[in-house]
Amino acid sequence: MARTLRLAAIQASFGLDMAANIARVADLVREAAAGGAQVVLPPELFQGPYFCVTQQERWFAEAYPWREHPCVLALAPLAAELGVVIPVSIFEREGPHYFNSVVMIDADGSALGLYRKSHIPDGPGYQEKYYFRPGDTGFRVWDTKVGRLGVGICWDQWYPEAARAMMLMGAEALLYPTAIGSEPHDPSLDTALPWRRAMQGHAVSNVVPVVGANRTGFEAWPDYPGGGQGFYGSSFISDHRGDLVADFGRDQEGVLAATFDLDFLRTHRAAWGFFRDRRSDLYGALAAPRPA
Repeated sequence: MARTLRLAAIQASFGLDMAANIARVADLVREAAAGGAQVVLPPELFQGPYFCVTQQERWFAEAYPWREHPCVLALAPLAAELGVVIPVSIFEREGPHYFNSVVMIDADGSALGLYRKSHIPDGPGYQEKYYFRPGDTGFRVWDTKVGRLGVGICWDQWYPEAARAMMLMGAEALLYPTAIGSEPHDPSLDTALPWRRAMQGHAVSNVVPVVGANRTGFEAWPDYPGGGQGFYGSSFISDHRGDLVADFGRDQEGVLAATFDLDFLRTHRAAWGFFRDRRSDLYGALAAPRPA
């Protein structure tokens, strides 16, 4: 029998109440599982509002060691109950260090480990360098009970090197939890389509399904340009051709899902020859130090 994998993405809005946010995600995970999903991807940092819009030290109190994080403690038993894989995005504390991380919860509820976001943005509305250290895990791919999954986090999704690295490690699907929307320094700037296209490009050049799960809604912040940050949703699932096989608009909340034939994709990937024809002997510039 062919190996198939049904992937799902959650799109939702989130508030200040962590317990309510976790309950909202849990309800949507149940909905996805009822529809046959084997992997359910929530958005980035769903534990609360996207606090990186400004620099406020009070948010450090919302970080936890990854094994003790309320999101992990709540969703691991749910993963076991439903038999689904859940990549859980968290604000992680390790000693004096803080990271933007994903904990991979397998379909039996076991925590397979974590990935710490490698690329940390720093700009208006996305001041993550104040809160997070650059990840020290390297890119990660996990052998879950349903397939080999690679996960990047938001800003990682703009980097083709990250996607290719995960594919070279054997990923059969690429997953990106995100939190992205308005640009306070330029209200005319709308990155929704480039955001999608970058990941659709990863799907094409790696012959792999890609899932992007974004939050939606408006999060009010006093004394902030425009009164707060709006998130543009637009979550999607792309097939190996880069075609959208499931997608949301900007304001919808709920679950997207699509099924893929992993055996077909493995053969099709070999037939395209992208990995056969790689010239790693010519790629030294990719690992060279950044220019001054």
